[in-house]
Amino acid sequence: MVSQIDVPGRYWWAVAVGWVVLGAISDLDRAWLTTAATLASGAVHSAIAPRVVTGRHRSDRLSVRAEVAAPHIGGLVIGALVVIAGVTVVVALLLDADGAGHPTTAAGVVVATVIVLGGPLLMTRLRERAARVGS
Repeated sequence: MVSQIDVPGRYWWAVAVGWVVLGAISDLDRAWLTTAATLASGAVHSAIAPRVVTGRHRSDRLSVRAEVAAPHIGGLVIGALVVIAGVTVVVALLLDADGAGHPTTAAGVVVATVIVLGGPLLMTRLRERAARVGS
């Protein structure tokens, strides 16, 4: 069952696409729109994340028991998202200082790539750790 601990791949893609869209909206320089989009994104994520970031629902066909999936997986996923939010800000500021035309969109694309590649890698490491602890 440890091999089934995972976050659905579509979650990483949805977060990555949302990250780029929020960056593009931010580059429009409309504070009200950026605020509304950020709140909407946060609301959608808070509705979906509790089910998918636990690692217990890799697919709709199978659910891993809570005892098998480490209880801190959700916290690690959310923590990783907080860290990459900080990375987004730093990359956007660096690009803006360099004169990039759309620094937040570009930073969003960089971070979206990290999300799509790094999210599954994080889950692989957590599965490996769960297998070691469980054996």
